[in-house]
Amino acid sequence: MTTDRRNGLKANKASKSVKPRKAAKAPARPYVPAIARIEQVRSALGEILQWQHPADQALSRWMRGHTKMGARDRAEVTEAVFNVLRHLRRYRNLAESGTGPAARRLAILGLDATLGTEALQPGLEDQERVWLEHIRRIDLRAMPRAVRESLPDWLDERLGALPGSDALIAALNQPAPLDIRVNPFKVTREEILARFADGPEARHQPQATPYSPWGIRFQGRPPVSRWSAFEKGEIEVQDEGSQILVSLVAPRRGEMIIDYCAGAGGKTLLLGALMRSTGRLYAFDISAARLARAKPRFARSGLSNIVPVVIQPSNDQRVKRLRGKAHRVLVDAPCSGLGTLRRNPDLKWRHHPEAIHEFLQLQQRILKEASMCVAPGGRLVYATCSVLPEENEQQVEAFLEANPGFELMDAAEIAADRCPGLELEGPYLKLRPDLHGTDGFFAAVLQRRKAS
Repeated sequence: MTTDRRNGLKANKASKSVKPRKAAKAPARPYVPAIARIEQVRSALGEILQWQHPADQALSRWMRGHTKMGARDRAEVTEAVFNVLRHLRRYRNLAESGTGPAARRLAILGLDATLGTEALQPGLEDQERVWLEHIRRIDLRAMPRAVRESLPDWLDERLGALPGSDALIAALNQPAPLDIRVNPFKVTREEILARFADGPEARHQPQATPYSPWGIRFQGRPPVSRWSAFEKGEIEVQDEGSQILVSLVAPRRGEMIIDYCAGAGGKTLLLGALMRSTGRLYAFDISAARLARAKPRFARSGLSNIVPVVIQPSNDQRVKRLRGKAHRVLVDAPCSGLGTLRRNPDLKWRHHPEAIHEFLQLQQRILKEASMCVAPGGRLVYATCSVLPEENEQQVEAFLEANPGFELMDAAEIAADRCPGLELEGPYLKLRPDLHGTDGFFAAVLQRRKAS
């Protein structure tokens, strides 16, 4: 038995040795970061491009479903996604020459622009490399501006009618820097800058903003919300243009002031700090959710003069009780937001001309109701984060024609008093990313005539 078993084993070995060898399998494609990153960006775009929610909200929801991603992963996906949103029309035009899922080609273009070709190469198929080389040779200058700069036709027409339109459009397609503002009720900008110079914040190159006396600008995307100064209410994230806008209100201690469309409370906080937490500052908004999100900011600020009030969209009784009593009223009106395309590029794809018309009607109504709260001799500041004249100058001109009890003041002169170095042609405040490095803002200062 032993011999037979041994012989049997030998026979089996012999039989194996003469069997034809199977063809070797192609080595599995290695799992590298570029492969995963393309799929992540493609997946995120798949949700965002349904346009059911603002891009930042849709991306946040997508992130919550991918809890294993680290901070660097999230930052790279976010940067690529927003790059695609900025250049969506051009990228879709370029993607027509490729093969495979269109969303994947959009993801590749976004990552190629943000990560760079070398980092992206390991994640590409051979035909994708060929396609990418092909589109790099395309002369973008030969494209129509609406395609090259990724604008819907109606918006290209509206922006094209503005002075210096090419420079404005190009600037709106660039990522915005991160601006913060100190809380002047608690600390000075000089104190914060000195502290940042000796801390980990220094790697983001903090610099004083060129115009606002309260602003600081960073390079990159520092985690401001995790900093001690933020948790103590010493700093807040706020674009320099928004800070300059608040300077037009010029609040004084002890006054009654209304922030009529307070939203998340950024401007309210600066107003309260400039009032040194005296007087009464009403933060009105029709959204209870927005004011609820503002309450932690109010608490951190150390201010005790802010009164948040949820009001009705029209004919609110609490608003009527304040008629003719407020020294100053700020109306940061709901608008198209087209001045913030650097931060919210999805707006140009989610808006349409009919929506602009709806904003115009809403602005007229809010401006009329808010103006009734202004006391004789008091100040009304109307502002938008839009660059469209129909939401800005034309609204103010129509209001003045219908309300002769108000007169137009020189907003540029008022802003220059608080923000040295800011040179504008009045009577309106007009800020643009290509000229001032801020978001696009408009503001007008109106004063109610005193009774003779």
